[in-house]
Amino acid sequence: MPEKVLMKGNEAIAEAALRAGCRHYFGYPITPQTELTAYMAKKLPKMEGGVFLQAESEISAINMVYGVAGTGKRVMTSSSSPGISLKQEGISYIAGADLPAVIVNVQRGGPGLGGIQPSQSDYFQATKGGGHGDYHLIVLTPSSVQEMADLTSLAFDLADKYRCPAMLLADGTMGQMMEPVALPEEKESGIEKPWAVTGTQMKREHNIINSLYLSPEVLEKTNFERFERYAEIEKNEVRYESYMMDDADYALVAFGIAARVAKNAITAMRKEGLKVGLIRPITIWPFPKKAIREAADKVKGFVSVELSMGQMIEDVKLAEECLRPVVLCNRAGGMIPSVDQIIKVTKELAEGGKN
Repeated sequence: MPEKVLMKGNEAIAEAALRAGCRHYFGYPITPQTELTAYMAKKLPKMEGGVFLQAESEISAINMVYGVAGTGKRVMTSSSSPGISLKQEGISYIAGADLPAVIVNVQRGGPGLGGIQPSQSDYFQATKGGGHGDYHLIVLTPSSVQEMADLTSLAFDLADKYRCPAMLLADGTMGQMMEPVALPEEKESGIEKPWAVTGTQMKREHNIINSLYLSPEVLEKTNFERFERYAEIEKNEVRYESYMMDDADYALVAFGIAARVAKNAITAMRKEGLKVGLIRPITIWPFPKKAIREAADKVKGFVSVELSMGQMIEDVKLAEECLRPVVLCNRAGGMIPSVDQIIKVTKELAEGGKN
C-alpha cells in the first residue's frame, strides 16, 4: 500500500497533476483555491520543462492553456467560480478546437462576487456548457481529498482519450479540507497525438488548431462528429457510488461535501427504521441517468441534496422520468445542509408518500 500523507484538498490536486505529467500551469489566485496556485508556483519552476505563470487575468490564463493544449502537452488551470466565468469563452474555444485540458473549479458562493464559502451553484455552468455553442466538458466531482487526487489524474487521462476538456468541480470545503491521501504514481499520457502542433520537421503536413469554420456545412459536420464522441463518453465513462441502495425505500442524490453529510443522515435514519440509500454522482457529465432511472423502479422518492438553490435536481427529475416524487434539500450562499435538515426533508417525503 502506498504511504499516505496529510494534505489539503487543493494541494492534493496540484501534486496529482504533477504526477500525471502536467508541466504547464496558468492561473490567477482566488479564494478558496489559492493554495493550488501557490503549490504549482513552488513546485513547477524546479521541475524539468516546468512552466508556472500567474497571468494578468483569468482570460489570459485560459488562452495560454489553449496554446499549450494545441502542442499536445498536459496543461491545467484552476480558479473559483467568478474566475471560471471569465474563462468561459476560452473554454468554448478549447472545446471547439477538440483539445485536451484540465480545468479545476473550487466553487464559492454566488452569483457575482458572492462570498468565499463553499457552494455547488456552478453545476449548470459546468454541465450545460457555460460558454457559447454546442459542447460538453467531462465533469468529475470529488467527495474526499483522496478523490481530489485520484480524479485529477483521471481527468488528464479522459481529456487525452476523448480530445476534450475535463473539469474537476469541487466545492470550497473539499479544497480546504485536510485528510490522509495516497498520491497517484507518476505517469505520462502514453497517447499519441498526431494532431498536435509540434513543428513538421518537413516530414508531414501542417497541423492547424482552430475552432473557426466559415462553411456551415463543415461546422455542422464537425459538431455532429464531436457529439458522436460525447455519446461514447456517455456510454463508457459514467461513474457513481451506490450506497445502501439494495433495500432502500428512498434515495438521496448528492455529491461533494453534501454526499458526506448525506451518509451520516442515512446512518441515523436507518437506526430509526427508515430505509434510505444514496446515489452519489462522481461524473455529473455524463450524469448517471441509468442508475437514477433503475432506482426509480424500486424507491418511493428522491431527495436531491445540494449547496445551491436547486440545480442538479433538474437532472434527477429528467433521469427518473416523472416516476417518483423528487424534493430538494438545500442550503445556499456558502451554507451546508445539516444531518437534521436532511432527515427532516426525507421524513416529510416519506410521510407525504403514505397519504
